[in-house]
Amino acid sequence: MPAPLTFTPLFMERVWGGRALEEAFGRPLPEGAPIGEAWELVDRPEAQSVVAAGPLAGTELHALWSSPDRERLFGTRARGAGNRFPLLVKLLDARETLSVQVHPPPGLAGRLDGEPKSECWYVARAERGAHLFAGLAAGVTQERFSAALDAGEDVSALLHRIPVAPGDALFIPSGRVHAIGAGCLIVEVQQNSDTTYRVYDFDRPGLDGQPRELHVPESLAAIDFGDVEPALRPPGDGVVAATDFFTLTRRTLGGPERVTAPGECALVQVLEGEARCGAERFGPGAAFLVPADAGDELPVSGPAEVLVTELP
Repeated sequence: MPAPLTFTPLFMERVWGGRALEEAFGRPLPEGAPIGEAWELVDRPEAQSVVAAGPLAGTELHALWSSPDRERLFGTRARGAGNRFPLLVKLLDARETLSVQVHPPPGLAGRLDGEPKSECWYVARAERGAHLFAGLAAGVTQERFSAALDAGEDVSALLHRIPVAPGDALFIPSGRVHAIGAGCLIVEVQQNSDTTYRVYDFDRPGLDGQPRELHVPESLAAIDFGDVEPALRPPGDGVVAATDFFTLTRRTLGGPERVTAPGECALVQVLEGEARCGAERFGPGAAFLVPADAGDELPVSGPAEVLVTELP
């Protein structure tokens, strides 16, 4: 019987993290550590997803992507997609507000010795009063922002603050200044990049007790100062984000349904309920990959609410 591929998550300790992945999804976390990120699917030199079970158990994602079976596993869209799996998928637990930051756009990233990154946030859980920061508040100019930095002001006050609830989503193109507010548990789908420029961090020490590095010149060069008060994508089924880098769709599943386009793969993340795929059952927070060559034989059924990520 064909089976979905599951991967062992990589847990990342972050000064702003907490234990929500354990509390909300039952994930066993490293004892006592503030875990801010679970990298669900990643193919980078410094971090590799590894198949958790089945005939391919122990195989790294990069080995699958580099093998002659690439198209059989990942589909026709993988043909010209580079030498690494092009996406990085995470769960984020913001117990505290993250730094004010920006990712460099393609035309600038190389000159700043970084990688471009656009991403999408889907709010899976949110405490009362939870919010996001994205883009600038109306009337804020580059000069006002720079002056606030020079004066040591809290520049998050100059950003567009957006109250959020579970089901809300927001696309963060490279160049959009942003921060995740405290109390958000987020599914993040992004380009395969790990370049972040911190412009302000609330004078917060890092895990080592020292101030975390800031990247003010790079941030000011990368921020799109014409990006003012972007809007959320409201809750509901349908396409959450259709970009040049990925397509993200929210679906409510009942009976068995095909979740992949013909000849393509799909990463399924369970938000609520229980999803069944082959002989496997997956509860909230779980993720699995439906291989391209098994799409017809591996329908997914609920009752469940899921996010489906596909290559563009």
